[in-house]
Amino acid sequence: MNIGVAKEIKPFEGRVALSPEACLRLIAQQHAVFIEQGAGLLSGYPDTEYRQLGVLVCSSAQELYQRCELIIKVKEPVAEDLDYLTAKHTLFCFLHLAANPQLADTLARLGVTALAFESVMENKQLPLLKPMSQIAGRLAVQIGVNLLQLQQGGKGLMLGGPSDEAQQGVDSGQVLVLGAGSAGSQAALLASKMGAKVFVFDQYAAALDGIKQLDPAIQLLDDPDECRDLLSTTDLLIAALLIPGERSPRFISRTQLKSMQAGSVLVDISVDQGGCVETTRATNYQQPTYVEEGVVHFCVSNMPGAVPRTATQALSALLPDYIQRLTLNNWYENDKIMRNAVNIKAGEIFVGR
Repeated sequence: MNIGVAKEIKPFEGRVALSPEACLRLIAQQHAVFIEQGAGLLSGYPDTEYRQLGVLVCSSAQELYQRCELIIKVKEPVAEDLDYLTAKHTLFCFLHLAANPQLADTLARLGVTALAFESVMENKQLPLLKPMSQIAGRLAVQIGVNLLQLQQGGKGLMLGGPSDEAQQGVDSGQVLVLGAGSAGSQAALLASKMGAKVFVFDQYAAALDGIKQLDPAIQLLDDPDECRDLLSTTDLLIAALLIPGERSPRFISRTQLKSMQAGSVLVDISVDQGGCVETTRATNYQQPTYVEEGVVHFCVSNMPGAVPRTATQALSALLPDYIQRLTLNNWYENDKIMRNAVNIKAGEIFVGR
């Protein structure tokens, strides 16, 4: 099969779906692998590395889409990509269509077969979403720490204070994490290691138990009202609630957010699925923040794109095996996992409706 790796064109999206080594694994399966010129540069992979391994480099997106039936991307297609997608294509990437019905309608009208990385579920896990969520969770704390600084519009607080020895009388900061999944747990663990007072809310007991085993200092909550009562003393709110295949629940209203102190920070990791907070709206790395009700909002919809080398390597370790499954005859009838990852086929939309 002709497999095409498209170049990402969202602002500051440096990831590429497949590293040269990942492409080689598919070439070894007798596939022809094409990549759009420059697609790997921001991840540290020049075209020459792909060519040396037998990948065919296309000079334009148009050429790539014309030559390939299976298109692999990282993020959902944008306007320029949609110009080239047709009914002959199978598209495999992060889609998050529950929060983007307009894109879902467009893909359905084009006749594309579209599978979502975030819809691949195996053993009750989301293997392709998990590493990106873990990266986003850690980034949420790093970014939140920076935004709490005065020059960034924050309240001028350092999470954890100056040192363990100097904590008496120094505010170490409070972090509230919504969601104890892959993103939320990584955010909570990092914030706790930095010395902040950390609370995690989730109504899934097993997820909370997992965090408790890793760090008993983190305080766990399963009552929504008790969680919202903490907003007035929270310095960094990290929203990471996920319902697979559905829009994120609007867990915090604008009125509730108003109880946070001016200069506090919200990082909404769940923005890809619509966001957990009423005031959330998607941003990008060109203009990543805005202020609502005195709270600095960071709602970038492709957070792991800021660390493309790490994120590309994490995805590339997993993707080839799932791509190979899509090249087999009758995969839709015979492979339940990949069939369940289909979001759109033959004009029918299977998610978010």
